[in-house]
Amino acid sequence: MQGAQQPPVLGTSMGDFPLAECRLRVGDRELSLLHTTTVISLEEETRFLHQTENRAPYGIVLWPAAIALAHDIAIRAGEFRGHSVLELGAGTGLPGLVAAALGARVVQTDRSELILAVSRMNGERNGIHSIEYRVADWAEWTDRACYDWIIGSDILYADTLHDQLRHIFHTNLAPGGRLLIADPYRPSSLRLLESLEAAGWQVRYARWSLGGGSDPRPVAVYELVPPRVSF
Repeated sequence: MQGAQQPPVLGTSMGDFPLAECRLRVGDRELSLLHTTTVISLEEETRFLHQTENRAPYGIVLWPAAIALAHDIAIRAGEFRGHSVLELGAGTGLPGLVAAALGARVVQTDRSELILAVSRMNGERNGIHSIEYRVADWAEWTDRACYDWIIGSDILYADTLHDQLRHIFHTNLAPGGRLLIADPYRPSSLRLLESLEAAGWQVRYARWSLGGGSDPRPVAVYELVPPRVSF
Protein backbone atom coordinates (compact mmCIF):
# COMPACT_ATOMS: atom_id res chain seq x y z
CA MET A 1 0.00 0.00 0.00
CA GLN A 2 1.21 3.51 -0.79
CA GLY A 3 -0.81 5.32 1.86
CA ALA A 4 2.14 7.44 2.92
CA GLN A 5 2.06 9.41 -0.32
CA GLN A 6 0.87 13.01 -0.15
CA PRO A 7 -2.69 13.16 -1.53
CA PRO A 8 -2.76 15.06 -4.85
CA VAL A 9 -4.79 18.09 -5.88
CA LEU A 10 -7.58 17.38 -8.35
CA GLY A 11 -7.76 19.99 -11.10
CA THR A 12 -11.21 20.47 -12.65
CA SER A 13 -13.05 23.04 -14.72
CA MET A 14 -14.73 24.14 -11.48
CA GLY A 15 -11.43 24.73 -9.70
CA ASP A 16 -8.81 22.79 -7.83
CA PHE A 17 -9.84 20.43 -5.04
CA PRO A 18 -7.27 18.85 -2.72
CA LEU A 19 -7.95 15.17 -2.23
CA ALA A 20 -8.04 13.92 1.34
CA GLU A 21 -7.12 10.45 2.49
CA CYS A 22 -9.52 8.31 4.47
CA ARG A 23 -8.42 5.03 6.02
CA LEU A 24 -11.16 2.45 6.35
CA ARG A 25 -11.03 -1.03 7.80
CA VAL A 26 -13.31 -3.19 5.67
CA GLY A 27 -13.33 -6.85 6.59
CA ASP A 28 -9.77 -7.85 7.42
CA ARG A 29 -8.15 -5.18 5.24
CA GLU A 30 -7.36 -1.51 5.82
CA LEU A 31 -7.90 0.59 2.72
CA SER A 32 -6.55 4.03 1.87
CA LEU A 33 -9.12 6.03 -0.06
CA LEU A 34 -8.73 9.38 -1.79
CA HIS A 35 -11.83 11.59 -1.91
CA THR A 36 -12.80 15.26 -1.86
CA THR A 37 -14.96 15.19 1.25
CA THR A 38 -17.05 12.79 3.34
CA VAL A 39 -20.83 13.15 3.57
CA ILE A 40 -22.56 10.82 6.01
CA SER A 41 -25.52 12.42 7.83
CA LEU A 42 -28.59 13.84 6.13
CA GLU A 43 -27.65 17.24 7.56
CA GLU A 44 -24.22 17.02 5.94
CA GLU A 45 -25.80 15.98 2.65
CA THR A 46 -28.26 18.87 2.68
CA ARG A 47 -25.49 21.33 3.45
CA PHE A 48 -23.29 19.91 0.69
CA LEU A 49 -26.00 19.91 -1.99
CA HIS A 50 -26.97 23.51 -1.19
CA GLN A 51 -23.42 24.74 -1.36
CA THR A 52 -23.26 27.26 -4.21
CA GLU A 53 -19.53 27.98 -4.36
CA ASN A 54 -16.53 25.70 -4.55
CA ARG A 55 -18.60 22.55 -4.20
CA ALA A 56 -16.51 19.46 -4.80
CA PRO A 57 -17.63 17.12 -7.61
CA TYR A 58 -20.24 14.90 -5.97
CA GLY A 59 -18.93 11.80 -7.73
CA ILE A 60 -15.69 11.90 -5.73
CA VAL A 61 -17.39 12.44 -2.37
CA LEU A 62 -17.34 9.48 0.01
CA TRP A 63 -21.05 8.75 0.51
CA PRO A 64 -22.63 6.51 3.16
CA ALA A 65 -24.09 4.08 0.63
CA ALA A 66 -20.62 3.28 -0.73
CA ILE A 67 -19.34 2.52 2.76
CA ALA A 68 -22.32 0.28 3.56
CA LEU A 69 -22.00 -1.56 0.24
CA ALA A 70 -18.28 -2.13 0.78
CA HIS A 71 -18.92 -3.70 4.19
CA ASP A 72 -21.75 -5.84 2.81
CA ILE A 73 -19.48 -7.15 0.06
CA ALA A 74 -16.75 -7.89 2.59
CA ILE A 75 -18.96 -10.23 4.59
CA ARG A 76 -19.89 -12.07 1.36
CA ALA A 77 -16.28 -12.90 0.48
CA GLY A 78 -17.05 -16.40 -0.78
CA GLU A 79 -19.82 -15.12 -3.03
CA PHE A 80 -17.51 -12.70 -4.84
CA ARG A 81 -14.22 -14.59 -5.08
CA GLY A 82 -13.62 -15.67 -8.67
CA HIS A 83 -16.79 -14.00 -10.00
CA SER A 84 -17.29 -11.12 -12.43
CA VAL A 85 -18.54 -7.78 -11.15
CA LEU A 86 -19.85 -4.68 -12.94
CA GLU A 87 -19.88 -1.55 -10.80
CA LEU A 88 -22.17 1.25 -11.98
CA GLY A 89 -21.37 4.84 -11.00
CA ALA A 90 -18.08 3.86 -9.39
CA GLY A 91 -17.26 7.22 -7.78
CA THR A 92 -14.31 6.77 -5.44
CA GLY A 93 -14.43 3.07 -6.29
CA LEU A 94 -14.67 1.71 -2.74
CA PRO A 95 -17.16 -1.18 -3.25
CA GLY A 96 -15.44 -2.46 -6.40
CA LEU A 97 -12.08 -2.12 -4.68
CA VAL A 98 -13.27 -4.42 -1.90
CA ALA A 99 -14.68 -6.91 -4.42
CA ALA A 100 -11.36 -6.96 -6.31
CA ALA A 101 -9.42 -7.42 -3.07
CA LEU A 102 -11.57 -10.51 -2.45
CA GLY A 103 -10.59 -11.97 -5.82
CA ALA A 104 -13.44 -10.82 -8.06
CA ARG A 105 -12.93 -9.71 -11.67
CA VAL A 106 -14.17 -6.13 -11.50
CA VAL A 107 -15.11 -3.60 -14.18
CA GLN A 108 -15.69 -0.14 -12.72
CA THR A 109 -17.69 2.29 -14.83
CA ASP A 110 -18.56 5.96 -14.61
CA ARG A 111 -19.48 8.53 -17.21
CA SER A 112 -16.72 10.88 -16.03
CA GLU A 113 -13.08 10.29 -16.91
CA LEU A 114 -12.15 12.54 -13.98
CA ILE A 115 -13.98 10.34 -11.51
CA LEU A 116 -12.51 7.17 -12.98
CA ALA A 117 -9.05 8.70 -12.64
CA VAL A 118 -9.63 8.92 -8.88
CA SER A 119 -10.97 5.35 -8.83
CA ARG A 120 -7.80 4.23 -10.59
CA MET A 121 -5.63 6.14 -8.12
CA ASN A 122 -7.42 4.38 -5.29
CA GLY A 123 -6.81 1.00 -6.87
CA GLU A 124 -3.11 1.72 -7.33
CA ARG A 125 -2.87 3.20 -3.84
CA ASN A 126 -4.01 -0.09 -2.38
CA GLY A 127 -1.90 -2.30 -4.62
CA ILE A 128 -4.86 -3.59 -6.64
CA HIS A 129 -4.09 -3.54 -10.37
CA SER A 130 -6.66 -6.03 -11.68
CA ILE A 131 -9.64 -3.64 -12.01
CA GLU A 132 -10.72 -2.53 -15.48
CA TYR A 133 -11.82 1.11 -15.62
CA ARG A 134 -14.28 2.06 -18.33
CA VAL A 135 -16.00 5.34 -19.22
CA ALA A 136 -19.66 4.52 -19.83
CA ASP A 137 -22.87 6.54 -20.03
CA TRP A 138 -26.08 4.76 -19.06
CA ALA A 139 -27.92 6.67 -21.81
CA GLU A 140 -25.50 5.37 -24.46
CA TRP A 141 -24.80 1.93 -23.08
CA THR A 142 -22.91 -0.44 -25.38
CA ASP A 143 -21.62 -3.18 -23.06
CA ARG A 144 -23.09 -6.59 -23.98
CA ALA A 145 -21.05 -8.68 -21.53
CA CYS A 146 -22.76 -10.54 -18.70
CA TYR A 147 -21.66 -10.34 -15.08
CA ASP A 148 -22.30 -12.47 -12.01
CA TRP A 149 -22.85 -9.33 -9.94
CA ILE A 150 -23.97 -5.81 -10.80
CA ILE A 151 -23.28 -3.46 -7.90
CA GLY A 152 -23.93 0.21 -7.26
CA SER A 153 -24.16 2.67 -4.38
CA ASP A 154 -26.78 5.45 -4.43
CA ILE A 155 -27.46 5.08 -8.17
CA LEU A 156 -31.29 4.95 -8.11
CA TYR A 157 -31.90 8.57 -7.07
CA ALA A 158 -33.25 9.89 -10.42
CA ASP A 159 -36.55 8.63 -11.87
CA THR A 160 -35.35 9.73 -15.32
CA LEU A 161 -32.56 7.13 -15.18
CA HIS A 162 -34.69 4.16 -14.14
CA ASP A 163 -35.43 2.89 -17.66
CA GLN A 164 -31.74 3.01 -18.49
CA LEU A 165 -30.87 1.06 -15.35
CA ARG A 166 -33.56 -1.51 -16.06
CA HIS A 167 -32.02 -2.02 -19.51
CA ILE A 168 -28.57 -2.60 -17.97
CA PHE A 169 -29.95 -4.98 -15.36
CA HIS A 170 -31.67 -7.10 -18.00
CA THR A 171 -28.86 -6.92 -20.54
CA ASN A 172 -25.80 -7.44 -18.38
CA LEU A 173 -26.82 -9.76 -15.57
CA ALA A 174 -25.61 -13.31 -16.19
CA PRO A 175 -27.93 -16.30 -15.64
CA GLY A 176 -27.93 -16.88 -11.90
CA GLY A 177 -26.51 -13.38 -11.33
CA ARG A 178 -27.61 -10.89 -8.71
CA LEU A 179 -27.77 -7.16 -8.09
CA LEU A 180 -26.40 -5.57 -4.92
CA ILE A 181 -27.53 -1.97 -4.56
CA ALA A 182 -26.98 0.30 -1.54
CA ASP A 183 -29.33 3.22 -1.00
CA PRO A 184 -30.17 5.58 1.91
CA TYR A 185 -33.93 5.01 1.55
CA ARG A 186 -34.55 7.66 -1.11
CA PRO A 187 -38.23 7.73 -2.22
CA SER A 188 -37.34 7.57 -5.93
CA SER A 189 -35.15 4.53 -5.29
CA LEU A 190 -37.92 2.75 -3.42
CA ARG A 191 -40.26 3.31 -6.39
CA LEU A 192 -37.89 1.47 -8.73
CA LEU A 193 -37.31 -1.34 -6.25
CA GLU A 194 -41.04 -1.78 -5.72
CA SER A 195 -41.64 -1.89 -9.48
CA LEU A 196 -38.94 -4.54 -9.92
CA GLU A 197 -40.47 -6.61 -7.13
CA ALA A 198 -43.89 -6.28 -8.77
CA ALA A 199 -42.32 -7.56 -12.01
CA GLY A 200 -41.16 -10.73 -10.27
CA TRP A 201 -37.72 -9.82 -8.93
CA GLN A 202 -36.95 -11.20 -5.49
CA VAL A 203 -35.80 -8.44 -3.15
CA ARG A 204 -34.27 -8.66 0.30
CA TYR A 205 -32.13 -6.22 2.19
CA ALA A 206 -29.77 -5.65 5.07
CA ARG A 207 -29.91 -2.45 7.08
CA TRP A 208 -26.75 -0.57 8.00
CA SER A 209 -26.34 2.53 10.20
CA LEU A 210 -23.46 4.90 9.61
CA GLY A 211 -22.13 7.77 11.67
CA GLY A 212 -22.03 8.35 15.37
CA GLY A 213 -24.10 10.51 17.64
CA SER A 214 -27.84 10.43 18.14
CA ASP A 215 -28.80 10.53 14.44
CA PRO A 216 -26.96 7.81 12.47
CA ARG A 217 -27.66 7.53 8.73
CA PRO A 218 -29.62 4.40 7.77
CA VAL A 219 -28.62 2.69 4.53
CA ALA A 220 -30.19 -0.41 2.99
CA VAL A 221 -28.19 -2.84 0.87
CA TYR A 222 -30.66 -4.57 -1.46
CA GLU A 223 -29.99 -7.95 -3.02
CA LEU A 224 -32.13 -8.54 -6.09
CA VAL A 225 -32.60 -11.76 -8.05
CA PRO A 226 -34.34 -11.73 -11.45
CA PRO A 227 -37.64 -13.53 -11.99
CA ARG A 228 -37.60 -17.35 -12.02
CA VAL A 229 -34.38 -17.56 -10.03
CA SER A 230 -34.51 -18.65 -6.38
CA PHE A 231 -32.31 -17.58 -3.50
